[in-house]
Amino acid sequence: MKRILFFAVLIGSIFIINGLVRSIYGLWQKQGYLATAQKQLEKEKSENSRLKKQLAEVQSPKFLEEQARNKLLLIKEGEQEVIIPKEFLGASDSAKGKERDSRSNWQKWWDLFF
Repeated sequence: MKRILFFAVLIGSIFIINGLVRSIYGLWQKQGYLATAQKQLEKEKSENSRLKKQLAEVQSPKFLEEQARNKLLLIKEGEQEVIIPKEFLGASDSAKGKERDSRSNWQKWWDLFF
């Protein structure tokens, strides 16, 4: 009788210990998940604050005016529109590829007139 009671207590203790070990292991894994979630939360908070700043900038009248001028080519009352031909804009790009003239200005003028 004592032997049966001993084995019953031993088997019960093994089940209890097994449950406790699994519980501890589960909590340990959840701690890792919590740390990962906290890092993700901080990242999302910084992204949220960046987007809020961007939203405030986009809703400002200055930004709206800039977009209307640049993308829609609108002008204010009393202003005149100035259109620069593309060949003049391209001239500055082509000048970058050319060699610079190292002559002084008076020599350039001399060559121009004489």
